Formats: sequence, C-alpha cells, structure tokens
Amino acid sequence: MLELLVSVCLVSDPGRCKDVALTYSAENLTPMQCMMGAQPEIAKWIEAHPKWALKRWTCHRAGQYAKI
Repeated sequence: MLELLVSVCLVSDPGRCKDVALTYSAENLTPMQCMMGAQPEIAKWIEAHPKWALKRWTCHRAGQYAKI
C-alpha cells in the first residue's frame, strides 16, 4: 500500500506548514500510478481544507513516515 504525502502551508501564515499522509486503498499500486493519481486526491483534500495551500507532494510506502 502506498501513501500520498502532501506538504501544505496555511494560506494566512505561509511559514506554518505540515505534512499530511493520504493512504490509497488500491492494492499493487505502483509509485508512478500513485503520482499520476495524486492530483485528484490532492484537489479533494484542498477543497475540504481551504485554509491550506499545497507546497509539494510525494508517494511512498505506507507507514514509512510517523503519523503525528
């Protein structure tokens, strides 16, 4: 399983940023497929969290980064 890790910053305070892990539920997803499918998932998250702006994103194995 892969995670989409997005780095976002507050629109009102660009110096205040955080990483958010979005987990894909599809099995056997390749990193390239994760990156290609990232934009719709990111758009959904940004739409639900309008106070945050996307800084960057990456795909990696689920559980690679600790959840905070």
